[in-house]
Amino acid sequence: MAILYGFMPIHPSASVAESARVDPRATIGAGARIGEFCVVEQDVVIGPACLLEPYVYVKRWTTLGERNEISAGTVLGTDPLDKTFTGERSYLRIGSGNKIREHYTISRGTAPESLTEIGDRNYIMTSGHIAHNCKIGNDTVIASCALIAGYVEIEDQAFISGGVVVHQFSKIGRLAMIAGNTRVNSDVPPFFLYAGHDIAARGLNVVGLKRAGYKASDLSALKKAYQLLYRSGLKLQDALERIERELPTPETLHLVTFIRRSERGICRE
Repeated sequence: MAILYGFMPIHPSASVAESARVDPRATIGAGARIGEFCVVEQDVVIGPACLLEPYVYVKRWTTLGERNEISAGTVLGTDPLDKTFTGERSYLRIGSGNKIREHYTISRGTAPESLTEIGDRNYIMTSGHIAHNCKIGNDTVIASCALIAGYVEIEDQAFISGGVVVHQFSKIGRLAMIAGNTRVNSDVPPFFLYAGHDIAARGLNVVGLKRAGYKASDLSALKKAYQLLYRSGLKLQDALERIERELPTPETLHLVTFIRRSERGICRE
């Protein structure tokens, strides 16, 4: 994710609507477009070719990379929804090529100098919230009305369906897919499909994996890993050792590493 420095405050090729309010201590990159009635505070960096639709509010200490599209009514860099917050400087950093749709809020970190981080090419739909100190990877989809609590980590290419609520400190693995209206209250291993009011594993995320270019041999190894993890009756440590020994692919080894690093514990079937 790029962090941008050294621009002129407003690049000559940028377009700023007359009704917009851009602090002279903000930086607006080449070709950026700032729509009607937007507000951009001081200590904000808007990268090249970004689009802010009308009524977007970008608060202090927020950085956007290149080619981000931010839809109407969105607020970036809000103060964290955390009673321990005392007002010190913290950050929201957003990478490049993201689409953030209407009426969305993303908070900066709680502790002084801490960070909320959004990667590249994410598609974040309407009317939701990403809380303080979250870390969102690349190429994720976060559908409408999903709520992501503080300190959550979401790996690349995960798919979070509409109405999902994610408990603070939870981790969601790469290419995991979570069905609508699911409550995520534990860690979610990569590559699998999840559903239920209280999240439960439901098999391999076959559609997502195929769309991501994985071959049948890759899917076969992950299916066997799923069976060892959830249906073999083995203790977790024994299942992980068998996956490492019998199915050593990059994906299965990532799965094992993710589970071993889990502090909250993983969801079950």
